[in-house]
Amino acid sequence: MDLESRGIPSGFVASCEFEQAADSQGQSLGIKPARVFVPHPIQDRTDEEMTEIAKNAINQVTALILAN
Repeated sequence: MDLESRGIPSGFVASCEFEQAADSQGQSLGIKPARVFVPHPIQDRTDEEMTEIAKNAINQVTALILAN
């Protein structure tokens, strides 16, 4: 919200476990930030699993960046 208020496009990537919390926080702040959700959990994933998650999310992340 701070970055957006200064004219700096922003967004975030989080695991899907936090989607409802992000919706609630955005609603309470009156914002709808650009975001990408990836599979949960992230903790204790192997490097190979994280690489696969990143590969699967790259198009969404790219779209998030280009939309801003």
